[in-house]
Amino acid sequence: MNVVSQGIASLDQPYDLLPFRFAKLPETSDRVVVTSEAGEFTYIDAHDLENLVRCRPLADTVADDLEAIQVIRRGSSELPVRLLATKLRTRKSFLRGGPKLHIFVVTLRCDHSCRYCQVSRATENNGRFEMSRETAESAIDRLFDAPGMDLTVEFQGGEPLLAFDRIKQIVETIEQRNEVEGRRITFTITSTLHHLTDEILLFFKRHQFHISTSLDGPADLHDANRPLPARRSHDLTLAGIKRVREVLGDDRLSALTTLTAGSLEQPEAIIDEYVRLGFRSIFLRPLSPFGLAARAERRIGYSAAQFLVFYNKALDRILHLNREGIPIVEAYASLLLSSMLTPFATGYVDLRSPVGAGFGTMVYNYDGGVYGSDEGRMLAEMGNQALRLGSVHDPYADLINSDAMQLLAGSGLAESLPGCADCAFVHYCGPDPAGSLATSGDPVGHRAFSEHCKRHTGLFNALFGRLAEGDPKTRQIFQEWAFGKPAVEAA
Repeated sequence: MNVVSQGIASLDQPYDLLPFRFAKLPETSDRVVVTSEAGEFTYIDAHDLENLVRCRPLADTVADDLEAIQVIRRGSSELPVRLLATKLRTRKSFLRGGPKLHIFVVTLRCDHSCRYCQVSRATENNGRFEMSRETAESAIDRLFDAPGMDLTVEFQGGEPLLAFDRIKQIVETIEQRNEVEGRRITFTITSTLHHLTDEILLFFKRHQFHISTSLDGPADLHDANRPLPARRSHDLTLAGIKRVREVLGDDRLSALTTLTAGSLEQPEAIIDEYVRLGFRSIFLRPLSPFGLAARAERRIGYSAAQFLVFYNKALDRILHLNREGIPIVEAYASLLLSSMLTPFATGYVDLRSPVGAGFGTMVYNYDGGVYGSDEGRMLAEMGNQALRLGSVHDPYADLINSDAMQLLAGSGLAESLPGCADCAFVHYCGPDPAGSLATSGDPVGHRAFSEHCKRHTGLFNALFGRLAEGDPKTRQIFQEWAFGKPAVEAA
C-alpha cells in the first residue's frame, strides 16, 4: 500500500496527479485498487500504476476511469478539486450534530457465564450494580444536551431486562420530555431474551423497540459459548426469538454471533443455523480484547489470520446461498460495502474517522460514569480510566471538552496516524484507540502488531478481491447489501 499525496506533471504530460492511495490485491496476479481522496475506487494493473505515478501516458479507458474519480486532472480546471471537497464533506457528514447513539447500561447483572464476556458481570442482586433513578435522570439530561435531532437510545447490561423497571422509567421520561424537545428518537435493546414477559413485549411494541440478541450458532456451540447453570441457553434463546417475532414481527429483531476458537471450526453450520431460523442477516463478530474475553484469550482466542480463513469460508457460503435464492446478508460486510460503494457517511460508529467514540456515541454506565464508547467503558472495568469522559452530573460541555475527549481526538483521526495515513482503505475504516490501549497501552498503537488492522486489511482485500474478479452476480449481491436491498436487519 502507498499514497501519492501530490504530483506535478511536466508541461508535455496530459494530466496532473491528485491525491490517491493504492493497494496490490493479494488474490490477483497484477490487479491494483486505486482509491481517491474521497474514497472512490477503480482497478488498474501494475503497468498502469507505474505509468500513473510517473505521469506517463495512459490508455484512454484507464485515464477516463481515473479522471472520473478525481485521481488525475486533465486541463487546468479547478472543478476536480471542488468535486473532491464536496465528496469528502459528504463522507464526513456524520460529524454534524454531535453524538447520536446514547447507550444506557442499566445493570451489570447477568445469569450467563459467557466465556467471552467483555465486562465484569455481576450476580449479586443487592442494587450495587444497578443504575439508580437519579443517575438515569441525569443521563437523560445529558441525552437532551446533545445537539442532534435524530437520536438512538440503546439499553445494555449485563442483561438489561433484569432492570426492566429502570428501562421503563427512562423511556417514559424521555418520551415525556420529547413532547417539548421534538427529537426523533429510536429505542433499541441488546438482550438474551430469556427474561421476556408479556408486559415487556407489549411495552416494546408500544415504543417500537428494535431488539438485538446473541445467537452463536447450533445448540452445541451456542451452549458451550454461553453457558447457563443447569439450563440450555440455546433453547431459551430460540423461545425468546419466537415470542419477539410473534408480537413485534421479524423486522424488529436481529442477531449476532460472537466467534470463539470453537466457532472457527463451523462456518457453514453457523450460517445454516441462521437460515434455518429464518434470519436474513448475520453479524460475524470476532472477540474483543476486553474483560473476561481478554483473560480467556489463550483458551478461546485466535489470530487475525485464523479469523480471516473462517470469514472467507463463511462469506463463500453466504454468497452461495444468495445465488440459490436464499437471501441472507453478512451484516459487517454490508457496512464495509456501503462505505466502499456509496459516497455517504457510515452509520456504524466503530468504523469512523474521526473516531466514533464521543463524536458519535455517549455511554452512561450504571454507576454514573460517562464514556465515549462501550469499549471505553470496558477498558474502565479492567482498571484503565483513560477514556472516562466524566460523570452524568457533569455538563455536556465539560464531557465533550474532557481530557479523555482530547485523547480520542488526538488518536482518532486515521488520516493522520502512522500506518493508516497511507493505507488505500483508510476511507472505509476507523482507528481503535480503546483496543490499542487494551493491548499495547497506547491509544495509537502500532499497525504492524494490531489485530484490528490485520483483520480489516484482510476483510477489505476479500471484498475488493471478489469485486475485481468481475462476477456480475457477486457484484449484484454486494450492491444490494451496500444499498440495503433487500432490507438488511440492524445488528
